[in-house]
Amino acid sequence: MSDKNTAYKVDQKIVYPSQGVGTIKEIKEKKFKDQMILYYVIYLDVSDMTVMIPVEKCDELGIRAIVSKEEALNAIEMIGQEFEPITSDWKLRYQMNLDLLKKGSINDIASIVRCLYHRSKVKELPILERKLYDSAKKLLEDEISYSLEKTSKEVEAMIHAKLEPLGLMHAKQQSSISKDYIDGDDEDFLDDEDSPVEDEEEDDDDDMMDDDE
Repeated sequence: MSDKNTAYKVDQKIVYPSQGVGTIKEIKEKKFKDQMILYYVIYLDVSDMTVMIPVEKCDELGIRAIVSKEEALNAIEMIGQEFEPITSDWKLRYQMNLDLLKKGSINDIASIVRCLYHRSKVKELPILERKLYDSAKKLLEDEISYSLEKTSKEVEAMIHAKLEPLGLMHAKQQSSISKDYIDGDDEDFLDDEDSPVEDEEEDDDDDMMDDDE
C-alpha cells in the first residue's frame, strides 16, 4: 500500500506514548465491519511487539514523529531547571504524571522523569510510581537517542548529569516541605482509608522514636 497520503512513512520512527518508540513496518488496508480501514503496522522495540493502529486514530492516541535535535536538546536542558514542588500525596502525584505520559510530548515525559527522580531522593517511590518512572525514562532515552543519533548509554549519562546537581538541592527542599505537609494539613486532605502508605510508615517511625525515648 502506498504511504504517500499518510502522515508517517514506512520505516519511519515514531513515538507511541505509554508504549515506547516504534518503527512503521507497513501501511495496509484491512476490512473491519464491512469497511476498509487503513492501518499503520508498528513494531515496538521495547516490548518486541507489533501493533496495528488505524491511521485516523493516531492523533487521538498521541502518536507522533521523533522530535528534532533542537527539541531533544531543549528537553535535556529542561530536566536541569528548577521547578515547583509537587504534592507529597503519591496517589494524586501518580495520576498527574500518568496524564502527562498519555499526552506524550517530549517535555511532558521529561517532566515526569524530573519529578519522580527528585521525589525518589526524598523517599522511595511506591511500586506503581517506580514503574511509571522507569517507563518514562526509557521512552525519553530512546527518543533522544534516535533524535541525536547517540547510544542509549550516552543519553542516559546526559540526562543524569542534568538531574543530579539539581537533585541534591531539591531533595533538601522536598524533605522540609513533606515534613510540614505531614505535620500540618495531611489529615484534612485525605480520609483515613485513603491515606498513602508513606504517611503511615512515617507515623510508625515516630512511634518507634517515642518508645526509644
